Amino acid sequence: MSSGKSNNNHNNGHHTTNSHNEDSIADSESMRSKQGLWGAFAGLIVAVLIAFPLSAAWAFATHPTSQKLFGGRLEETSQFGYSLFWWLMVLLIASLPFLVGFGIAKLSSKGLAIAGAIIAVFIILILVLGQLFVF
Repeated sequence: MSSGKSNNNHNNGHHTTNSHNEDSIADSESMRSKQGLWGAFAGLIVAVLIAFPLSAAWAFATHPTSQKLFGGRLEETSQFGYSLFWWLMVLLIASLPFLVGFGIAKLSSKGLAIAGAIIAVFIILILVLGQLFVF
């Protein structure tokens, strides 16, 4: 009889541990789904914020005659260079909502810092390219 009691206690111990593991797995899955929703929400907000610059960059890229609007050195650059610059701007601007959403949903704090540094480099690159074309 005592062996039955000890065996029963032994099974209860495993059941409690197993239940605890299932709870932690359910919590981590719930946390991942919340991170995905926060990522989608942040991507949507960024998409709204970039709508106007994206449409302007698209207009400049698809209408090379808009090069005359800028005057100065931009008027003297090649039409290919002008279009290439604006198509790069369109790609970089359009990728921002996806990068922000993915970063929030999937990356750790260290990964977010690295992604932020990459985005900062892209912004600096855009500014440098813009300065080369404009001034």
